[in-house]
Amino acid sequence: MTTLLFSTATVAATTTIPLACGGATPFRRPQPISAVTKQPLSTLHQRRITHPMPPEKLEVFKSLESWTSNYVLPLLKPANKCWQPSELLPDPTQPTDDFMDEVRALRGRTKGLPDEYFVVLVGDMIIEDALPTTYHATINACDAIRDETGSSANPWSTWLRSWTAEENRHGDLLRTYLYLSGRVDMLMIEKTIHNLTGVGMVLTQFQ
Repeated sequence: MTTLLFSTATVAATTTIPLACGGATPFRRPQPISAVTKQPLSTLHQRRITHPMPPEKLEVFKSLESWTSNYVLPLLKPANKCWQPSELLPDPTQPTDDFMDEVRALRGRTKGLPDEYFVVLVGDMIIEDALPTTYHATINACDAIRDETGSSANPWSTWLRSWTAEENRHGDLLRTYLYLSGRVDMLMIEKTIHNLTGVGMVLTQFQ
C-alpha cells in the first residue's frame, strides 16, 4: 500500500511518496504543497505587519454591512441543521465488529484511489485545520471586522465565526477520513499543521 509522507523540514508541506515497483527499490517522488511559506521562521518573526485597511476598502466593507445582515446571515444554519462529520464516518458507538467492518469497507474504497487525490485532500485538510486559529485570528484583526471581544454582533464578525465553524467541520471530516484510510502519514501531517498554526500568516488581501 502506498503511504504519503509529509515532510516539515520547512514550513511548507512537501509530500514524499515511496512507490514500490515490483521487486525494485522504492523511489521517492517529491510533490510540494505550499502550506504557509518557504521563508525561514527567523525572517517572519523579524517582520511586524499590522492589518491596516485603505480607507476606500474600509468604506466598501462598511457599506455592505446592512446587505450582509439582510442577505448573507439569513443563509447561516444552526448546528442541528448542518451535517456533522460523525454522520459521514464509521460509527464508533456500534458493536466493535460492525465498526471494524465499516472501517475495512472505507479502506477498501480508498485503496484504489490515485496518490494525487490524497495530495489534494491532505493539502485541504491542513488549511481547514489551521483555519479556526491562524486564519480566523488574522481576518478578525483587519479593520473592517476588528472584533476585540470575540463575540461582536457586527455582521462581518458573525459571518466569520459561522464560516470558521463550517470549515472546522470540513477539517474534522477530512482528518478522520484520512486517518482511517491508512494512506497517509498522520504524524508528519500533524507536524505540518503545528508549524502552520505556530508561525501564523500575513494576510495581504485586506491591506
